[in-house]
Amino acid sequence: MIRVILPYHLRTLARVEGEIELEVAKPATPKSILDALETNYPTLRGTIREHDTQKRRPLVRFFACGEDISHAGADLALPEDIAEGREPFIVMGAIAGG
Repeated sequence: MIRVILPYHLRTLARVEGEIELEVAKPATPKSILDALETNYPTLRGTIREHDTQKRRPLVRFFACGEDISHAGADLALPEDIAEGREPFIVMGAIAGG
């Protein structure tokens, strides 16, 4: 099981509290996690990645084992600690402003 932590507003939209656990085939990748997340929680479609291109939205970041992997690519094989559920895959909203 993969553990996923979402920001508050996405947890509210998905109507979940705390971490989400997802069944994801190995190798676990950001794409496979997001596919499973959107399949299990359809209200999240289009919130984390674009509907058409499936690219990450600009103000969303992904973290695995404390590292920002947002620009690493959707097919990046995630660390074993993520795949085994020892560490969570974190989706975080970036802060922007002027």
